[in-house]
Order: sequence, then C-alpha cells, then structure tokens
Amino acid sequence: MTPEEQAEATRQVIIRMEEALGANSNDMGSHFHEDFRWMGNQGCGTKPGLDAFRRNWQLPLRAAFTEREYKTEKFICEGDWASCFGHIEATHSGIFMGIAPTGKRVTIPYMDFWKVTEGRIADNWVSVDFAAVLAQLGRDVFDGQGWEHFDDGTLTPPSAEKETT
Repeated sequence: MTPEEQAEATRQVIIRMEEALGANSNDMGSHFHEDFRWMGNQGCGTKPGLDAFRRNWQLPLRAAFTEREYKTEKFICEGDWASCFGHIEATHSGIFMGIAPTGKRVTIPYMDFWKVTEGRIADNWVSVDFAAVLAQLGRDVFDGQGWEHFDDGTLTPPSAEKETT
C-alpha cells in the first residue's frame, strides 16, 4: 500500500467511527482495537478500553448533551495516524459538571489524534474544551482571569522580567 493509500484507509476508519457516533450507535467494537486507549485532557479523564470509553465518556456525553451534530472541520492523515479538529453542536439536556440542564444550544470544541492499528482505532488522544462549554452555560472557570482579557484590554499582563545576558 502506498503512503497515500494508507493515509486514506486511516481516514476512512475515522470517518466510519464518527458516523457511528453521530448515529448514536451502541456497537462501537468494530471501530476500536481490543487494546484501545482514550486519553483526554483535564476534566475529561482517561479511558482504558472500549467499555470504559462507553461508560465514562460516550454515555455521560449523551446524557448531558442531546441533539448532537458532529462537525469535523479538518482532517490530517499520514500513514496510520489521523488528526482533526472540530466541534459538536448540542443541546444541554442533562447535568454537566454540576450544572442542571439549561436547554441551551452549545458548541463543544475538540481536537483528536488517532493511531489506527489493524484497521481499528488503537489510541485516541483528545482535547475537549470544557472551559468553553462551561462559559456558554454561565460558569467562568477562570474567574475573570482568563488571558483572553489581555487581548480585549480588561486585564493588563504583568511585566516580564528583563532578560540578562
């Protein structure tokens, strides 16, 4: 298989898995390797195996956010590696991080990096921007001290120490 064909095969594995997630499939075994690992950023956790992924990520996400639409913006594939960034548009219908359902439509930004082995996803490194989701639901996890306030002028950055040579 050429490198281009391998990259396309990897991409197709990920696309089929995303389609299954979007269709609310409960049978994800055909998409994930038996040694599957899901490694998320702070607030998301780490899921060793498909059962843990389903129990501790897929089902809680479905309970908190319904009417989900997965919007992958860009795929990058090389050999047996794939990555993407995008977002989920969903309705906040269940408890999320202690916040009662609001019925608000939210955007859940994410980035994924996958390693495909034997035609199935073996590893998935994930970054989901829960701080952005919480902000949409009225909770500022940075308590007004987020560095985007340097950009809009509402906070002044501290002075950097002068470098010495």
